[in-house]
Amino acid sequence: MSAEQNPAPKTPADHQGAEPRPGRLTAAAALAALEGLALVTGGVWMLVLGLTGDGDDRQQAVTGGVTVILLALLPLLAARGLLLRRSWSRGPAVITQIMALPVAYSLLQADSVAIPAGIALAVVAVAALVLLVNPATTRALGIRGPGADVQDQK
Repeated sequence: MSAEQNPAPKTPADHQGAEPRPGRLTAAAALAALEGLALVTGGVWMLVLGLTGDGDDRQQAVTGGVTVILLALLPLLAARGLLLRRSWSRGPAVITQIMALPVAYSLLQADSVAIPAGIALAVVAVAALVLLVNPATTRALGIRGPGADVQDQK
């Protein structure tokens, strides 16, 4: 049997009908996944502390831990969508970064070990935003700018 009779299986890039995924898109997905994993870790930590801690704070800590774990779904789903080159995924990824900036600012205002975490979060959020609005990322996701439909019709 020849290669013509048995074609190679298609890769995700083949389904997109485009070139391979740009490195910027992969980096943006990695940063979103990193934030999601950090949220899961923080949520589990809050949950464990709540379950093993004082009874008065238990309900609040458990609720906070579960909430943070559920919030982690947004950047994790966005990261998966970015890797699969789904155009919808850029919106949740951008929203995640915008939400991270005030959190980073509040961490920077603390007089504690939270300051390095604030710096790291700010750097990751700004870098991810830059990667997400990059023209190569936009093209790879198949997102066209405003007025693109009007130009296509001419």
